[in-house]
Amino acid sequence: MADAKREIERKYEAAPDTRLPDLTGVRNVSAVVDGGVAELDAVYYDTEDLRLAAASLTLRRRTGGDDAGWHLKLPVAPGVRDELHAPLEDDVPDALARLVRARTRGAALVPLVRLRSHRRVRRLVDAEGAPLAEAVTDTVRAERLAGGHGGTVEWTEIEVELADGGDPALLDAVHKRLRKKGLKPAGSASKLARALTDTGWRPPEPPEEDGTAGGRVLAHLREQAGRLATYDAAVRRDLPDAVHQMRVATRRLRSAFRSYRKVLDRRVTDPLAQELKWLAGELGVDRDQEVLTERLTARVDALPVTLLLGPVRARLRAWAGAGRAEARARTLAALDSDRYTALLDALDALLADPPLRPAAAKAAGDVLPRAILKEHARLAARVERALALPAGHDRDVALHEARKTAKRVRYAAEVAGPALGRPAKRFAKRVKAVQKALGEHQDSVVARDTLRELAIKAHAAGETAFTWGLLHGREEALADRCERELPGLWERAVPGKPGRL
Repeated sequence: MADAKREIERKYEAAPDTRLPDLTGVRNVSAVVDGGVAELDAVYYDTEDLRLAAASLTLRRRTGGDDAGWHLKLPVAPGVRDELHAPLEDDVPDALARLVRARTRGAALVPLVRLRSHRRVRRLVDAEGAPLAEAVTDTVRAERLAGGHGGTVEWTEIEVELADGGDPALLDAVHKRLRKKGLKPAGSASKLARALTDTGWRPPEPPEEDGTAGGRVLAHLREQAGRLATYDAAVRRDLPDAVHQMRVATRRLRSAFRSYRKVLDRRVTDPLAQELKWLAGELGVDRDQEVLTERLTARVDALPVTLLLGPVRARLRAWAGAGRAEARARTLAALDSDRYTALLDALDALLADPPLRPAAAKAAGDVLPRAILKEHARLAARVERALALPAGHDRDVALHEARKTAKRVRYAAEVAGPALGRPAKRFAKRVKAVQKALGEHQDSVVARDTLRELAIKAHAAGETAFTWGLLHGREEALADRCERELPGLWERAVPGKPGRL
């Protein structure tokens, strides 16, 4: 995997003769040290139709300065990007190409823009000489290599980047000083964005919502499809919670297809939902292993040492390590598959030409509540059936089915939230409480199965199974508590007036 760092910076417009104002005394800045001059030459790569630029990603090959090589920048938040670095070579490194595969999908990465920058560097340091930030003045000459109206553009900008581990409040203080000196924040988030804009490119903008049911559902689908592609790179980088977030995006997409069948033609969405179900299943192996490992580790950590009999921690680590490696390999294989690429293409095709039904043209406030209440009726039937069953396997299965339906009801309400306002948000919150209790119950069921397996293996190896049995009993007690709490939570999640959330 390529080396990575978090880049937190601010950019400002500047005239060619602009001098960096004195920043000494700003917050903890004790001195501004001259860092010399560097000549940078960077070629930015993208597909011919600018898929990376549309997603605010930048991929470049740069020479000059102290970090020559390939750089991929992934947006995290305004002014914050993760920069991944790979050694200098002629072609795009495989490690970086894989991270943008969800965007490129086999399309070639070609030279797009060449940026040559004359950089004047100044380092902001504290009283001990430790770096706080770096302020640079860049005189930039950009040449469009493909697409656009060609030609070159030139500009000057000032960039202030926080040092690793630095306090973001410093950037706020520097910002105030620069604004007082007349400097304005840059209109583009990156040099590449400015170069593209100044040479004729306009980033695609999603359609504005028009108050219709179709507009609201499609806006949600676009958001989740974007999250799916965004978390692809995070999963490949093995970032915390990435698999979970990507899996949630697949579930939200499936849920919208199912809940809003009056809005979108299911003859188109059903096959796509099946592929999303496949992807969620592949991701689920990794995510379920992650959740279960965290749960069992926390349970073991909470026990007093006097109750840890036998090599409990070692056995748990061995089980977790083996399961994690297998799950991780399965996840990456799915993301590298042609089936996954076809799924992403199908999502794009649906959003480009949505299969809208007549109800899509009606007001969101008329169509969406009926779909939510229909899903709630399914949930009611499943909850009531589960609560009527005696404790045991059949009830556990029924509660798990109710949990999945509760999640679908909540997602449907969240889709409608921007259109329906507070009633939908309150309703989603109440259903989420039901879902959480059902989820805790199901996690306990899965944990007990695993604890039993670990106890069997421990016994077969001549170890005592006492600790595993103790944890099994505690999980059983937790599940019982969830079942006792469920009726009260469910009562609060039932809509009030007929036909109203």
